[in-house]
Parts: sequence; C-alpha cells; structure tokens
Amino acid sequence: MQCFLSSGIQITMATARNMMRAVRVFEFGGPEVLKLQSDVLLPVPKENQVLIKVHACGVNPVETYIRSGAYSRKSPLPYTPGSDVAGVIEAVGEHVTLFKKGDRVFTSGTISGGYADYAVASTDTVFPLSDKLDFKQGAAIGIPYFTAFHALFQKGRAKAGESVLVHGASGGVGIATCQIARAYGLKVLGTAGTSEGMNIVLRNGAHKVFNHREADYVDKIKEFIGMQGVDVIIEMLANVNLATDLHLLSQGGRVMEEIRQCAAALLAGIEASWLRPVIGPEYPLEKVAKAHENLIHSSGALGKMVLLI
Repeated sequence: MQCFLSSGIQITMATARNMMRAVRVFEFGGPEVLKLQSDVLLPVPKENQVLIKVHACGVNPVETYIRSGAYSRKSPLPYTPGSDVAGVIEAVGEHVTLFKKGDRVFTSGTISGGYADYAVASTDTVFPLSDKLDFKQGAAIGIPYFTAFHALFQKGRAKAGESVLVHGASGGVGIATCQIARAYGLKVLGTAGTSEGMNIVLRNGAHKVFNHREADYVDKIKEFIGMQGVDVIIEMLANVNLATDLHLLSQGGRVMEEIRQCAAALLAGIEASWLRPVIGPEYPLEKVAKAHENLIHSSGALGKMVLLI
C-alpha cells in the first residue's frame, strides 16, 4: 500500500512538471475567448530552439486583431498568443551554442506563444537581456522597438538632422520611435492625447509634443516646423491620420505604417542606456482578458502593457 501511494505521488509530480499554465484561444472573438488553462503540455525545444521560463510578456495591439479574427493572417486554432517574452532559459535544443540554461533573455517572437509559464522560441528571435533592464522592460522591446527601428531607417530611410513626426507617441511603439530617433540625431516631434501622455513623450526623446485631440494641432505643427515640412512620419493609425499627414509631408517625405522587423542595433542602444522601455499597465496572467479589453478601449496609451507571469 505504501509503495503504491509513493509511486502514485511520483507519477503525479512527474506529470505536473510536464504541465504549465497557458492562455489558449479555441475560437476567434472578443477578449472572453482568451482561456487560461493549467494543464497545457510543456513545450519541448527542438533543433535551434530554446525553452524559456517566462517572467513577463508584452501585450501588443496586433494580438487583439489576431484574436478577433480580423487580422489578415489568421493563427491556426487553438493557439497561445504572445511574441515578446522576457525570462530565463530553462532548456536548449540541439545545436544551440549561443545560449545556456540560466541565461536572461528577451524575444521578438515565439513558436509556442508567450502568454504562458514557458515558451519555446527559435534562437534567431532570442537575444541576451542586459542587467540594465528588468524582465518587464525586456518584454517591452520586441515588436515596439523592432518595428520602430525598421520603420525609421530600413523603410523610412531617416537620417540625422532630419525631422520625424511620431503620431500616438505615448504607446509602446511611439516611445520606442522617439527614443531611437533622438539617439540617432533626428529632430523628434510627437503627438499624444492626454497631458500625462505628452509628458511621457517629452521625457523619452521628443523635442516638441502636440495634443492630437486639439482641433488645431495640425496648424500648430505647421507653425513649429515652418515651410520645410516633416521628413518622415511614423503612423500608428494610418487609416485615421493618413490624409492629414499628406499635407504635412515635405517633398520626398515618407509615410510609414507599423512594420514588424528586427534590428540588431537595439542591443547597442540597451548598452548605451538610451533604450529604456517605459512600462504602462501590468496584469497577472489570470487577468489577460481584462488586459485585452483595456488595450482596445484605452483613451490614450501610457507606456507598454505587460503580463506578469
């Protein structure tokens, strides 16, 4: 009898070790389709993959679009959302030499999904997390900073001395764009919808900020920049502001939509201490549906939203 109980307990513990909590989406819809489950099988890293113990995961607007089924690229159901995690390497797959168990890392993508206790990621989307940043800040780098860098330089071809206008600059991508543009010698103009948001934008690289809820904010921008116009515009809501932007652009200016890309230069920014993600609302994994709901209905972004795992 004793042996049977002991054996049973061992089996249960072994099973428990192979299970984890993860948010699963079984159907497209509103925030209520985000289901936290505690019996999800622990993913196993394959060749050139790592298993990460997740400490924090960024919540990005694109994840709400995918969840609702309105995004052009639909995830196969069921799936776990989340691409930007920060945590500690738990295990490595074959041929992994750049990382080892215990390393602090952040990602720009995951294979198994980041809204979970553990996530598997390909090594080409995993980066060392400097001691200068905590896990919440690490989870705020991924999509926002890679999008911003790619939009500014690889697509927008911005150059030092030029001007950039960042619409919706108080959110994750906006703050990233302001920090990067200022570090690379651009004249940075930002917009935000609240006084608190405007202050955040000014503290993170903008030379001048405008309230886009004011009816005459476009006139104020024109007055500030003068006849030469703006060289680059980074657009968070292209469908809303595109027509106005066309009137503000100088000859040869570029309107940029958000584009998800990676840029190796960000690691240098972390070491130089100008890359400092600003954390906004924080939610436990159990409140993921509330996080999505608030992200959609927020009156004005204030930093980067993260899940704490």
